[in-house]
Amino acid sequence: MSISIDIARKILEASKQRARELRSPVSIAIVDAGGHLVLFERMMSPYGWATGNISIAKASTAVMFNQSTDSVAQWGSSIPGFASSLAEMTHGNFIMAAGGWPIRVNGATVGGIGVSGGNAPGRDDEIARAGLAAFEAPRQAPPQPYVPPQPQQQPSFSGLAPQSPASSFYSRGAAPQQPQQTPSYTAPSASYPVPPVPESAPREPNYSENVNYAERPAVSEQKSFPQEQVGQEQYQNEETAKADPFPFHDTTREEQPQAEQPGDQS
Repeated sequence: MSISIDIARKILEASKQRARELRSPVSIAIVDAGGHLVLFERMMSPYGWATGNISIAKASTAVMFNQSTDSVAQWGSSIPGFASSLAEMTHGNFIMAAGGWPIRVNGATVGGIGVSGGNAPGRDDEIARAGLAAFEAPRQAPPQPYVPPQPQQQPSFSGLAPQSPASSFYSRGAAPQQPQQTPSYTAPSASYPVPPVPESAPREPNYSENVNYAERPAVSEQKSFPQEQVGQEQYQNEETAKADPFPFHDTTREEQPQAEQPGDQS
C-alpha cells in the first residue's frame, strides 16, 4: 500500500498553512513507501535551492527507518561512519536532522514527509507534524460525551379503566365477540303471568324416510284447552265408564227373538 496523490496534497497544504503562520518559507517533499518522490514544493523559490534536496533526503530517511529523522540522529550519531556510508549508498538521500516523519495508515507506513528551510530551531519538525495532524484528524472520531441513561417514565392510568388482556387484544384491531347471556329464570306471579302455550306446529316431513306420505292421514290440528275443561272431560269419561262397562256394545241394534226349536214346547 502506498500513499495517494490526494493524501499527499492534503498533507502538503496543511504544512504550508502552518509555515505561513510561522512566517517561515520552507521546502516540503512527500515520498511514497519506496522513497520515490510524489509531491514537492519550494515556498521560497527561486532561493533556497539546497533546502529542496535536504527535504527529499529527510522524507526518504523517515521511510527507510520507519521513524522520525530526529530519532535516527539520536542513536545514529554514536555510530562512527554511519551517516557518511548511508549517504553514499543512497546517493545523498540520507540525512540525520529533524524535520522528517513517516506517514502511516492503520499502522502501516505508506510514505514520508520532509521539511527543510525553517528560520528557527525546531521549525522544520513543527511544520511537518502539522501536516500529519491534518491527515490523521478526520480518521479519528471525536470522543462522544457520556450521557447517562434517562429513566423511563411510566404512563399514567389515572383516568383510564384497567384493561384485561382480552380487551388489549381487541384494541389492536381484532373484532370482539359479544358473550351470550343466559336469561335468568323468573317465577310466575301476578305481575309476571305464565306465557301461553304456543300451538304445536305440524311435523315437518322427513324426506330421508322411505314412506309414502300420500297414504298417511293428515295431521289434525291440536287445540289447547283450559285446565278446568280438561279436568271436566276426564271426570265425564270416568262416570261413563262406570255406567257402561262395555263401551263398544251396540245399543241401537235390537235383539231378535230366537226361533223355537221343535220339541222345546212344554
